[in-house]
Amino acid sequence: MNKFKAVLMDEAAIGRALKRISHEILERNNGCDNLCIIGVKRRGVPLAQMIAENIYNIEGVTVPTGVLDITFYRDDLTVSSTDPVIQPCDIPFSVVGKNVILVDDVLYTGRTARAAMEAILRFGRAATIQFAVLVDRGHRELPIRGDYVGKNVPTSKSEFISVKIPPYDDANAVEIYEKL
Repeated sequence: MNKFKAVLMDEAAIGRALKRISHEILERNNGCDNLCIIGVKRRGVPLAQMIAENIYNIEGVTVPTGVLDITFYRDDLTVSSTDPVIQPCDIPFSVVGKNVILVDDVLYTGRTARAAMEAILRFGRAATIQFAVLVDRGHRELPIRGDYVGKNVPTSKSEFISVKIPPYDDANAVEIYEKL
């Protein structure tokens, strides 16, 4: 069990952060031509969909959106079976030559982002791979940074950031807990 400390972002704050990120993506990429958005399973997927929806509301263009499972690209998880079950990715478009926006909920050590980049490279050579994250909590182990960050939250290693978002949760919130 973890001890609740505070709500860092409510639904409105998450919405504002994702709108800002959406505008930043459009500004950096000179619009949405040649752009695709890929959410990292689990909570990166609904965040990616929200960013794509924001871009549609701003530009009137539907940006291709996909789902990436990075389980077998992780270097910090142990193999639990000699015959692992591969979860399919849902990327129904080519990433070759595209500006790929990877989306995740929390940037911590950088290992998830590294695994996601490695997984994307299996689909072909993108023009660029950019990283959007709702919360950057620090403590990097790899030289990885978010190109688009909703909120920087300096944390201690004894703290835990919880992003709550449908369909996985009944609320939209970012909370911080103390590990017990």
